[in-house]
Amino acid sequence: MTTDGSVRHGLVRAAMDAPFLEREEEHLLAVRWKSDCDEAALHKLAAAHMRLVISIAAKFRHYGLPMADLIQEGHVGLLEAAARFDPDREVRFSTYATWWIRAAIQDHILRNWSIVRGGTSSTQKALFFSLRRLRWRLGRTHGDLTTADINRKIAAAIGVSEKDVALMDSRLSGPDLSLNAPLTESDADNTAERMDFLVDDAPLPDQTVSERIDEERRSKCLKQAMLVLTDRELKIIRARKLSEETATLESLGAMLGISKERVRQIENRALEKLRRALSEADPMFEVRAA
Repeated sequence: MTTDGSVRHGLVRAAMDAPFLEREEEHLLAVRWKSDCDEAALHKLAAAHMRLVISIAAKFRHYGLPMADLIQEGHVGLLEAAARFDPDREVRFSTYATWWIRAAIQDHILRNWSIVRGGTSSTQKALFFSLRRLRWRLGRTHGDLTTADINRKIAAAIGVSEKDVALMDSRLSGPDLSLNAPLTESDADNTAERMDFLVDDAPLPDQTVSERIDEERRSKCLKQAMLVLTDRELKIIRARKLSEETATLESLGAMLGISKERVRQIENRALEKLRRALSEADPMFEVRAA
């Protein structure tokens, strides 16, 4: 018998041996734990609800994770429920704990089902755990639907995009693949890996170097051309064209003691002087008016 099987059977046996609790006894144990932090009461309360944990964990056994791990994670959710439960609300502890147990198991599956982390939002979790069921139901009741139609209906039902549905379906349809694995099993020398065929969207090295050289050349030409400007023209050009926050004509006029129309005229004249100076230095250089 496997180790996982031994642990699972031990947990099941312990759960079956635990006595059922009447409503009054359950409430008394919850009060003792809530008010007095009575660990014996917590242990008895948790042990009596391990059947519930095992029952919920069994519903997720088809996700390929050890059943013993699912039960243990469900037990963590059970203890979390016990820590948050308010016995004065007159709700059965099993009703309250069910959500916490299921949430703990689902979080564990999402963390360990794949080495690639999936979405953790409520809608993404609902998509992960409902996709197969919804696809099977639609295929059964609407056998003539195309894949696009099924994805559209699932997306509308759960509240996600069709792209998210298609992406989740592709993740669920196959196991994880290593990028360092050989491209084909027949490649005895393992010369080609999947990573070798990934498309890089970044610019090519020669393009990056070329753009950097052009940028340095333009910057040098601009600094040289700005020497033809007067101090006032240079101040206006820097404030209007070379600052992260563009100064307004009104603010520059108030600072220089001139009207905003005069600032506009000086700016246009300075830009024209820059165009001429840059054209003489490099005919390919362009200065935009705005």
